[in-house]
Amino acid sequence: MSSRKNHPISTRLASVLVVSLVSIGIGAFTPVFASRPVAAPNTKKGADGPNYTLTRPALVVGIFVEGLDADYVNLLRDNFTKNGFNRFISDGVTIEDVNYGTDLDATAATAMLMTGAAPSVNGVPAARAWDTETRSDYPILLDQAKIGNFTDETFSPASLRVSTISDEVRIADGGIGLVHSVAPDAQVAIILAGHAGNSGFWLNEFNGKWSTSTYYRDVPAAIAKRNYGITLSSRLDTISWTPSIPLDLYPDLPDYKKQFPFRHNFPARDPNRFRAFKVSAPGNHEVAEIGIDYISSLNLGGRGVTDMLNLGFNVSPYPYGRDTDTRVETMDAYIRLDSDIANIVQAIEKGPGMANSVVFIAGTPGPSGGKREDDRWNIPAGQFSPKRAISLLNIYLIAIHGNGEYVSGYYDGYFFLNRKQIKENGLDERTIRRESAEFLTRMSGVTAAYTIDDILERRAGEDAHALQRNTSIDHAGDVMIVVNPGWQITDSSAEGSNDSQFPTIRNVATTSPVYILAPTVAPAKIDSPVDARVIAPTVTRILRIRSPNAASLPPLRFPKRK
Repeated sequence: MSSRKNHPISTRLASVLVVSLVSIGIGAFTPVFASRPVAAPNTKKGADGPNYTLTRPALVVGIFVEGLDADYVNLLRDNFTKNGFNRFISDGVTIEDVNYGTDLDATAATAMLMTGAAPSVNGVPAARAWDTETRSDYPILLDQAKIGNFTDETFSPASLRVSTISDEVRIADGGIGLVHSVAPDAQVAIILAGHAGNSGFWLNEFNGKWSTSTYYRDVPAAIAKRNYGITLSSRLDTISWTPSIPLDLYPDLPDYKKQFPFRHNFPARDPNRFRAFKVSAPGNHEVAEIGIDYISSLNLGGRGVTDMLNLGFNVSPYPYGRDTDTRVETMDAYIRLDSDIANIVQAIEKGPGMANSVVFIAGTPGPSGGKREDDRWNIPAGQFSPKRAISLLNIYLIAIHGNGEYVSGYYDGYFFLNRKQIKENGLDERTIRRESAEFLTRMSGVTAAYTIDDILERRAGEDAHALQRNTSIDHAGDVMIVVNPGWQITDSSAEGSNDSQFPTIRNVATTSPVYILAPTVAPAKIDSPVDARVIAPTVTRILRIRSPNAASLPPLRFPKRK
């Protein structure tokens, strides 16, 4: 990978002309509302010398937070700074209930936010998918044709089938605008960078390096400094996570939680220390610091075009502590993230200024599973073994249709049938799927079972429509099961193993808040549910650029700031 070379003077002049022509073209098809400048036109000196008139935002910053919950934000407002969440709530648009439809992980939810399209269209239904040939799972954005930088992971956005907000930002200015992303998770970072981004970096959980794919060309100085100078591996022993305020100041805590403050360290002897750091409050701070470095060192928002910076954070319940009750850690993560957001806002003020910038905070659902409750609480529980279910289902189908291996595997709620075997036996796939679903429904711990035919034809229960739109036919299995809340899905065929590493099924809300702060938009609050697919066209409308190519829903319309 190499950094971009400086353009010769003639190329720079051509670039200015391209920007002018693209701006004129965009104005020709944007709605009347969007024909006004984002702020009162500011005349500044551009990076290449000549003065320019800013008619669109100079900088857009997307802050994506896994596990963000509006209830926690509202609960902790008295503990927040004035320039963090409180500023977005008081001066921007608050959308409290952005609905993803069904239980999506952060990777799929981020793709929905960035594309304005459901997984059935954008091609990203989950972080990982099942390979029926190798009978193993793999990262959804795996691309073995690329090489990893600072990592042996090989990713690219090739499996993301449609354009993103990031792509449209670059296209709008003929590629002169910069788009960068930083996130702890590799696939989230790639989705945030999009197909046309300059760089997308994530934290390697084995060596602590900020890593990327050779798909992207740029390595900003802020990353090089951390990979060759102040490396995380050399600093992590000195980093600890403790309460940022006295325990008495955390709201709604029972007395017993106020007696013993938490402390989480990341010692060199811990093989999971980078993995734990990625989902901790100190990990969020590291991302924020890199983002702030990007804004200043790359002069984002000060180059006469629209630049974009996307950052990924996490406030989901911390999974590496000993206690199943992580309320204090969660609240502290929010308080620390609020401070990080305030610092990002301050960096924008020092750069292009908030009057010339659009900043939005978008929540994505956190992990739906959790640790099993202590046996002393007598919460109904059990264990569902996919291996045992595969064996019993195969025996059942053999009894009906003769010898053969009819079931090839299970992954992420789906059973995959051996279609080659079914074809060789001259059987009808739909019939085998239906028989399999009927059998699985009778197994302990299974609430319901739906065939892929049921899902695509919207016969899969009360969430049939949402389930259909969030199912990617290229990655779905043949039969989907719903397991009882409180149960664990194990990797073992032995029942009653009581292995605490397996997550416990919980029914959780598939909604998260979104906050938008833009100079042309008046403060507003939307309480009614909003489809997650409208966020992308809403953001691009504020930016006065076209929507991603698969964004089929109209944008939200807000009152204009006077």
